[in-house]
Amino acid sequence: MRSRRSADVPTLVAHAREGSARAVARLITLVENADPSLREVMAALAPHSGHARIIGLTGSPGVGKSTTTSMLVGALRAEGKRVGVLAVDPTSPFSGGALLGDRIRLVEHSLDREVYMRSMASRGHLGGLSWSTPQALRVLDAAGCDVVIVETVGVGQSEVEVAGLADTTVVLLAPGMGDGIQAAKAGILEVGDVFVVNKADRDGADITVREIRQMISLGDRTESGLWRPPVIKAIAERGEGAGDLMEGLNNHLAWMTEHGVLHQRRIDRASREIEAIALRQVRARMGEVRHGRSLDDLAAEVVAGQQDPYAAADRVIAAL
Repeated sequence: MRSRRSADVPTLVAHAREGSARAVARLITLVENADPSLREVMAALAPHSGHARIIGLTGSPGVGKSTTTSMLVGALRAEGKRVGVLAVDPTSPFSGGALLGDRIRLVEHSLDREVYMRSMASRGHLGGLSWSTPQALRVLDAAGCDVVIVETVGVGQSEVEVAGLADTTVVLLAPGMGDGIQAAKAGILEVGDVFVVNKADRDGADITVREIRQMISLGDRTESGLWRPPVIKAIAERGEGAGDLMEGLNNHLAWMTEHGVLHQRRIDRASREIEAIALRQVRARMGEVRHGRSLDDLAAEVVAGQQDPYAAADRVIAAL
């Protein structure tokens, strides 16, 4: 049975379009919980989405992602933009809970009706995001946000999934958080469109900027027409560097628009979203009994040497 929370999707969507924060919150909750009405929600949102600019913000824990997000929200609001923020926090592998502490950093925008903030638990999903982040983005897009900022859990040396979700990816670094080699190992030099060295009042900030610029120069970014990521110094806690960051973001948007990159990135993003939904549905069905055989039955035959895993996989696909 449908819950009361998901009973009237068209009304929820209409209220979200009118700016109701409560309706937006309920729609994102339906997304996070994979509610049975999720298909209806996405169908209702589709005609109204595809307009928001997506900015991804990532970096190692402790570099000041939430503070920089707050600074960026303030700069966007000064331009009259309606802003949505999706902040993904890590989920405890023991309790399953999440601190969702980003609201503490963004408290100065809490009374602004043109700013919508949502903390989301990663729920064990790797890559720095939650599995439901792409659908939550669609909710904020359809609700009329001009810009949606996605703040990741905090990348290690592989969690760079945000690059496939955002139009522009901002990578934060800080003095004393590792040298350029560590940045290269983390893969962030490939995914970053704009680099920000935050906490630039600390010793070593200029060295960090120089190292990142040197590492970027080693890449194949010298050809005419290729985007060369800027490296910006900032002190987000004081709001210093906001103008330079906005300039870098706007320059990247103009470059993407001129070279047709923005449209292609959004096509690639939708393609990955479709693939993820399809694979999730396939995994949900794989354990079901098909023609008297279950996945566990086939696994037992592989363990017993009665058939190889490729043949078993072929049978699963055929059954599906």
